[in-house]
Amino acid sequence: MLWRIGSLTQKPCNACDFRISSRAMRKWITATLLIATAAVAQQTHNQYEPPNAPGAGQRLLVQFTGDWDVVKTFFPNNGKPIVTKGTCKQYMIQDSKFLQSDFTFINPDGTKSTGTGISGFDSKTNRFTTVWYDSRQTTMSIRQSDGTFDGKNIVLWTTPLDSEHLGRKTVARAHLEEDGRLLLHRHFVIDDKGEERMMIELRMTRK
Repeated sequence: MLWRIGSLTQKPCNACDFRISSRAMRKWITATLLIATAAVAQQTHNQYEPPNAPGAGQRLLVQFTGDWDVVKTFFPNNGKPIVTKGTCKQYMIQDSKFLQSDFTFINPDGTKSTGTGISGFDSKTNRFTTVWYDSRQTTMSIRQSDGTFDGKNIVLWTTPLDSEHLGRKTVARAHLEEDGRLLLHRHFVIDDKGEERMMIELRMTRK
């Protein structure tokens, strides 16, 4: 077949068709390789960190969700206890795997301070882990349970971030009372003899 353009006659450009087909083929191969690479990467990640579902610990943490009035009492070594009032909003995050706790306290001098806690439970190790940070300090604290869990009480031990500076040894205990209307957090400092003294109590009443 001949194409007539003006007074010129030329044959179809088979080489042009080949170049176009080659570019299309290269784009298709590149796209296929990218998709295959992403699929392999996802499979490798799932093998490295297999996903798991919420467990018994999350079932307790869900009961902590809601809006709460908070009374915080600090017990110093000497002198009267110091009482601070505040509020807390608790809600599950990351597909109901973790509990986030947002606190606001009204200090005795009228100023406000805030703090956030993230609590999780690993069904593989049967351990709770909490991370706390607040507006008062630039440091973070981590507490973790010892792997025992009775379904009602959360017991968390200090986990030092700096192995060279262990700091105070403390334990925190939390449980619900009054059919879930009262949540008690109590923090104890442990002396060299292993004796506990309560430092902080949070009495949280559901709104």
